[in-house]
Amino acid sequence: MLRPIVEFCISNLANGSQRVLEQLEKDPNLDIIEYGCLGYCGKCANTLFAMVNGDIVTAEDVEQLVERVYAYIEENPMF
Repeated sequence: MLRPIVEFCISNLANGSQRVLEQLEKDPNLDIIEYGCLGYCGKCANTLFAMVNGDIVTAEDVEQLVERVYAYIEENPMF
């Protein structure tokens, strides 16, 4: 079974998404990956974000990003 892939930029982790990564890592149904850079510097500098199955998900705060990651996965199942 394929698991959703959630990718994080290390710079965005330093800007606040580290807590999101820590929460999502507890979910055994997700593959979490950290990269040095995902190439979304404009988003990285201005908002929290994660790449979910290749698409960018953004939020204003940690709780919202966790919710949006799960909502994205729910709305876009991998078959």
